Amino acid sequence: MILSVTLSKPAGDIEKKLGRPYQKIKFKLVNTADGALYQEEMFTKTQVFHNKMTEAELSEFLDANVGTTFKNCVKRTENEEITLLTNKKGKITELRKTINVTSTPLKVLPAKKKNYLLPEGAPVPFLVLLGIMNDEGKVISSRHDKFRQINRFLEFIDDILPEFADKTKDGEPLRIADFGCGKSYLTFAVHYFLTEIRHIPCEIEGLDLKEEVIKYCNDMAQKLELKGLIFHTGNIADYSGSHSPDIVITLHACDTATDFALKYAVERGARAILSVPCCQHQINTQLQTRGKAGGTAGEVPAEFEPLLKWGIIREKFSSLVTDALRGEWLEQQGYKVQMLEFIDMEHTPKNILIRAIKKAGVLDTASPSQPPELMKSLGITPELYK
Repeated sequence: MILSVTLSKPAGDIEKKLGRPYQKIKFKLVNTADGALYQEEMFTKTQVFHNKMTEAELSEFLDANVGTTFKNCVKRTENEEITLLTNKKGKITELRKTINVTSTPLKVLPAKKKNYLLPEGAPVPFLVLLGIMNDEGKVISSRHDKFRQINRFLEFIDDILPEFADKTKDGEPLRIADFGCGKSYLTFAVHYFLTEIRHIPCEIEGLDLKEEVIKYCNDMAQKLELKGLIFHTGNIADYSGSHSPDIVITLHACDTATDFALKYAVERGARAILSVPCCQHQINTQLQTRGKAGGTAGEVPAEFEPLLKWGIIREKFSSLVTDALRGEWLEQQGYKVQMLEFIDMEHTPKNILIRAIKKAGVLDTASPSQPPELMKSLGITPELYK
């Protein structure tokens, strides 16, 4: 059995073939609860990415890339080291070296098992219905990123539960609004986590524009016989719930939908907000229509020109400006604000989570906001400051 593999000396078209300009890839055999797997480390010039492969997947990968994508390959088994060298004409030279079996064997390290709040190995009904787990509780390999995302969000929920100790100790339900819920992976996850793991009663409302999605979510909630979980069709900007929420959550509510959700949370006195913004078009459009930088009337100051010159840079800059101003606005409304990494950049580019906790004594209403100097300098008006 192969214990380790190192691939190096990449071909010039490696980024086209594998998606990134990898300089080296290493595989190492590890022991897991599922049996033997290979831990993969993929190195670019500045980053390292990780993955896991079965023995069959490793064999297929090596067949497809040794001698073509990578010119050098070193494989190690229990008693042999095999080096494959490929010259410019594509000819492969194989060198074998016997390893002294009486020497200390290569230690196979066990894989580090992540302690998820929703553990692997035990079937979770909503995850089974959503196709993330099978009936035995094993996470489907193609859905593992979604499983990690759900658990990461639950960690944020778990972190803020002490803020509601006064309410939960008396058995009152936590009221939660999920705006732009979509297929409601997180909505079902939060409901399951609170009721089945933390044993906290809750009432959760999900809201989305798509009628067919909301029907699907309500049907699934009924099928699972879940109490205190309901979904509505509607626009965040026009929504008026029957109860003020304790917590407002949004995952990738597009553009100004995030702003309307934040404003709703503040006006209804939500004590906690967890928001992962998405598609910050508004500021990008305003900057794009301002004309070229230069500092004259109707234009932004010249020092911002490098950030506005290229579309892709302006888009990223606009996203950061948008979320920074959202944080400023929430602080002005009496919230303690943190900007946190939601999930590894490898898995999603929409990576910032805004966590806002209401300070004691703050009124349950939005107050007038003083526009930050950054807004004045750029000549922009985000939705929250209108």
